[in-house]
Amino acid sequence: MSKSAKRELEVVRSTRLTPHMQRITLGGEGLADFPTDQESAYIKLIFPRGEAEKPLMRTYTIRYQRAAEIDVDFALHEHMGPASEWAVNARPGERILVGGPGPKKLIQSQADWFLLAGDMTALPAISVNLAALPDDARGHAVIEIVHPADKQPLVHPENFQLHWVINSQPDTASSPLLDKVKSLPWFDGQPAVWAACEFGSMRALRCWFKQTLDVPKSHLYVSSYWKIGQTEDGHKLAKQQDTMAESVS
Repeated sequence: MSKSAKRELEVVRSTRLTPHMQRITLGGEGLADFPTDQESAYIKLIFPRGEAEKPLMRTYTIRYQRAAEIDVDFALHEHMGPASEWAVNARPGERILVGGPGPKKLIQSQADWFLLAGDMTALPAISVNLAALPDDARGHAVIEIVHPADKQPLVHPENFQLHWVINSQPDTASSPLLDKVKSLPWFDGQPAVWAACEFGSMRALRCWFKQTLDVPKSHLYVSSYWKIGQTEDGHKLAKQQDTMAESVS
């Protein structure tokens, strides 16, 4: 993402989709030169601080894009950070500085079947991936949510099964996502796997996909979007350390 690719956008609407998901629709003149076809790409929300401090930046996925608007969905954790706090309180007419968009991370399309897994932070990206798959695609999507009321209607191929995993209190000692993935039937042929979630669950899933199931790197995307007990800066550091450890393992 270019450092110069920053624009001021305006809050058009704020919508509570489910108890733990807030949608902010952004628009305004700043979108005039925004690239098209950016659903699932990421943007950086920029929050100014004091003059001597760097602004806070938080990363979010573009869920929907229309001619003059983009929708950004915010997962609402029990302890909200600056971005989700802003989203809950944002009102039409407010403005925010936005960087990006950064590149899209879509599931490998050349596969016999597909597996998508993630928690609510990844639900926007999972939704875009599902809608982009061919009509005859088959596979599974495993989505961890906080409450049954957080289920959303998702566009998906007819032969795709959605599995909603309820986890009201995520912790570092368990991974309900991995438990559900392990219980699924493994189809014949080459799978493509896409997973994004909390850091600890990401590592557990990655180990299962790479070491136990031997999914090739070309067909595997696994990422963490947040880390229990950490700010985004702390999570970023953990990701960097994890990447270095993976590269030498």
